[in-house]
Amino acid sequence: MTTTTAANPVLRVAPAAPAEAAAYFRASLTFHADVSDVAAALEAGADPGFVVLDSRSTASWDQGHIPGAVHLPTALIPEQAEQLLDRNTPVVTYCWGPGCNGATRAALALAELGYQVKEMLGGFEYWVREGFAYETWQGHDQRAADSLTAPVDAEDCGC
Repeated sequence: MTTTTAANPVLRVAPAAPAEAAAYFRASLTFHADVSDVAAALEAGADPGFVVLDSRSTASWDQGHIPGAVHLPTALIPEQAEQLLDRNTPVVTYCWGPGCNGATRAALALAELGYQVKEMLGGFEYWVREGFAYETWQGHDQRAADSLTAPVDAEDCGC
């Protein structure tokens, strides 16, 4: 017995033409960066060419944040961005994780002020889950990588 495309929930709406798909995915990469790429750029030792911005509350920042990140809660962006950020340097925003759109709201606020901006997919949750070091109000910390989010025996996932 064969199933028809109409009965298949994945193909109920046909995939986009390759050129349309390429344009969409290229555009997506202009708006997003993933945790592993941000970490690799920061760990390379040279100026990564961007600044990382944590858009969460002070209590959340104290609980843990990416080393070297700038702390600027979303609500304060309109009044404080110019004092903390160089308009000529791209900004990568993050918030708690994929269930939170705080980084999206922060990216929107920055873009409306004229900043080049990307959102870091996965947020602080995936930074920690992928085993990258972070800072808390008590100092540095790091957890082992979660095998559901990062390879256990390899430097990167190969993607």
